[in-house]
Amino acid sequence: MSRNDHHARTARRAEDSARLVLRGIALNAALAVVKLAGGVFGNTYALIADAAESLLDILSSLLVWAGFRVAARPPDDDHPYGHGKAEPLAALAVALFIFAMAGWVGWHAVQEIRTPHLAPAWWTLLLLALVVATKIWFSRRIGVAGEAVGSTALGVEAMHHYSDAMTSGAAFVGIAIALWGGPGWETADDWAALFACVIIAFNGFNMIGKSLRDIMDTAVPADFENEVRAIAGAVPGVLALDKCRVRKSGLSHLVDIQVRVDGEKSVRVGHDIAHAVKDALIASAPHAISDVTVHVEPMK
Repeated sequence: MSRNDHHARTARRAEDSARLVLRGIALNAALAVVKLAGGVFGNTYALIADAAESLLDILSSLLVWAGFRVAARPPDDDHPYGHGKAEPLAALAVALFIFAMAGWVGWHAVQEIRTPHLAPAWWTLLLLALVVATKIWFSRRIGVAGEAVGSTALGVEAMHHYSDAMTSGAAFVGIAIALWGGPGWETADDWAALFACVIIAFNGFNMIGKSLRDIMDTAVPADFENEVRAIAGAVPGVLALDKCRVRKSGLSHLVDIQVRVDGEKSVRVGHDIAHAVKDALIASAPHAISDVTVHVEPMK
């Protein structure tokens, strides 16, 4: 498989991921309308805050969508290694956004706790149950897609939808307590929303760390590197392996490897072995390797 063929495959994965994000945007838009109506007519701030968060989620999802669109571009003179870093950068932006949203919703929850208000309507529990189920289902769908293509941005987007589900779930518990407790328990849903914000902020912090690891070229897991070494070591003419460095770039990986060959062989033979190593690694579809730099050293 040529480098151009591999890029075309990576671009297709980015396009498929972008379409999945667009479906998430449509889902958030629909849920925002439902939550806002439920919050206004059901007398619960938790739902109104949830609706506002869904509207802002659309903006963050657009960042992820734009990141995939940029990541799908082929390498050029200014970006010889491609545009893959746009994907973790978009993930970082969304993670920071989630962290900020947790603070915003938490601040408003505190204001509601300090302000006397009526108890929520009972039917808002049915609405929240539907929202939680929908969000968990879509979060799992995006999470599976993210694992399949090795996307940090989709992983963060999945956690984003799951965080929304946690917020709505906390509101469900709070409203149930408020209705069960009766007078004096009207702020239970606001306390639940505040508790959910702490969990979301913690998850946002973890997402930031994961995005930064990709941006800073953190080493891939040891089993991945071992698989790369095994594939390269199986190429005829390769007598041993020295250094092997692998870094993630968007939806693919870049490999820098040093192989040892028979020192008595000609330069052309060493060149052919190096090409064979590169072709073998790029052809290893499950590993999503887009480019390989092979250094040839003589075996003493």
